[in-house]
Amino acid sequence: MTELTRPNVKPARPHFSSGPCAKPPGWEAVRLATASLGRSHRSKIGKARLQLAIDLTREILKVPDTHRIGIVPGSDTGAFEMAMWTMLGARGVTTVAWESFGEGWVTDAVKQLKIDPIVVRADYGQLPDLTTIDQTTDVLFTWNGTTSGVRVPDGEWISDAREGLTFADATSGVFAYDLPWDKLDVTTFSWQKVLGGEGAHGVIILGPRAVERLESYTPAWPLPKIFRLVSKGKLTEGVFKGETINTPSMLAVEDVIFALEWAKDLGGLSGLIARSNANAAALDKIVSDRPWLGHLAADPATRSTTSVCLTVEGADEALVKKFAGLLEAEHAAYDIAGYRDAPPGLRIWCGATVDTADVVALGPWLDWAWAQVAA
Repeated sequence: MTELTRPNVKPARPHFSSGPCAKPPGWEAVRLATASLGRSHRSKIGKARLQLAIDLTREILKVPDTHRIGIVPGSDTGAFEMAMWTMLGARGVTTVAWESFGEGWVTDAVKQLKIDPIVVRADYGQLPDLTTIDQTTDVLFTWNGTTSGVRVPDGEWISDAREGLTFADATSGVFAYDLPWDKLDVTTFSWQKVLGGEGAHGVIILGPRAVERLESYTPAWPLPKIFRLVSKGKLTEGVFKGETINTPSMLAVEDVIFALEWAKDLGGLSGLIARSNANAAALDKIVSDRPWLGHLAADPATRSTTSVCLTVEGADEALVKKFAGLLEAEHAAYDIAGYRDAPPGLRIWCGATVDTADVVALGPWLDWAWAQVAA
């Protein structure tokens, strides 16, 4: 393919960003419900819409009634830090990191909370041996490494007899994998990943053991108001019934309700997983057909089906920037440069809100951009 040859077909929706991600197919702002806008989030309609978002989340993810679901401030970061600040310190802690966000939780534990955790690491593209983790400690990990494309394949490594709590940052994995809720004591995510929702809001899911920890343990450090989940020694149940700690965007709530109802119409979790798997398979074929492309995650068993991270032959930061810039200028692909802390390469979102036909159409455009940068 020469420098001047452009493919004839572009992705209809060239939104391949790993967050905020593509909106669900058929999304238009005019299709969002608006009755809650301009109303207090504590009004009858406000609380009802927040509760609906929680109820749809439970239904689609098949979260058992034993687990509470709350909408909290600060996106996934806020939700995970809320869990860390309120529950850690009761026993030893193990932090597991194989990409940027996992390293962020290590930094919080070491430099902010100063709890001297055991740190288990692996390089980008690899997964550490999870079976060696001491489960008498609390364990912090990312289910899906958004910046490395490496995911946890299952929950079999988590013991049913564990003494510590499991804290799973599942923000780019939830709604794309069937998570083992009996193995997860704390799970967090944000709407702007697999659902293609808006940012600034996080979701925290607490199992019974996490609630027990909150009600029986008081951390040594002060807690900001937006982190407080307990009042007078008891869980603040209202947080898990649509009574948010601070003022949420009702427009963002209506946006995610649209996405959740779209997911329900697909058949729920199984439909979402099928779309994501089809997208990842289409991208994998593109990679396997091109010797200059590769997967950063070498093992298919631990390779993400959402945030797929690719290596590019001879790539450095400048090449990747030029590569991604060429495609953005052509409106063929937006935001596909790898994460700034990751090895230079591409990152292409394959979550359920992306259409497989758009992934297929991306292949020739990758060839076209490669012809430019390789020259």
